[in-house]
Amino acid sequence: MTDRIQLLQAFDALLQPERFRDYGPNGLQVEGRLPVRKIVSGVTASRALIEAAIAAQADAIFVHHGLFWRGQDGRVTGWMKQRLALLLAHDINLYAYHLPLDAHPELGNNAQLAARLGLQAQARFGEQDLGFLGQRTDGGAFADAADLAGHVQRVLRHTVTVVGEPRGAIKNVAWCTGGAQGYFEAAIAAGADAFITGEISEPQAHYARECGVTFIACGHHASERYGAPAVAGHVAAQLGLVHEFIEIDNPA
Repeated sequence: MTDRIQLLQAFDALLQPERFRDYGPNGLQVEGRLPVRKIVSGVTASRALIEAAIAAQADAIFVHHGLFWRGQDGRVTGWMKQRLALLLAHDINLYAYHLPLDAHPELGNNAQLAARLGLQAQARFGEQDLGFLGQRTDGGAFADAADLAGHVQRVLRHTVTVVGEPRGAIKNVAWCTGGAQGYFEAAIAAGADAFITGEISEPQAHYARECGVTFIACGHHASERYGAPAVAGHVAAQLGLVHEFIEIDNPA
């Protein structure tokens, strides 16, 4: 058993949130009971995850997408009231780390996605160095865009959107999980043959076709399922806590 303060210190020491300019507060977002024995991790602090954590008798929840974001409506009504009411009534701590969780070189979303896709990062790119650039760990190449897209779809078990066809095989792959479609131009400039992220917006389809670089959107949630359990599991083992990852289905 540990306490919420020691747990916060462990997360902060690992993820170093002070290094990032983020869209919301990183760290302890909702204060619960002091003693912590069990952590539940998940992607988003949805009502479904909170209810599952209550059923699992968790003392703390660790997520990538927390409750509070820059520029949002500050009123506690509707879905916000429902989520907060559950956390406060059951005295559960909520920890959320956004960009720091994407960026961690071993346990973060980008690193964990790469491990599953058989990619190895060799460089970083883009704002705050959040984009990863590398190649297959076996030194090979993907035959074409369809080969890479099929591989991503099989591994993530999620339908992908593919735009653009590079000239020849795909060797240099860039990736940045979640809603990182804005990093596509930086990935092109960094020398990528293909870019993998969670979402695509209208401009990226044109960039892909005109620049000969493949854009693969594999789902925001689908690309970010791996960092939260990796970090929470690591810290739980460090502090002697019980950890459970709870997957809440999301087609996005």
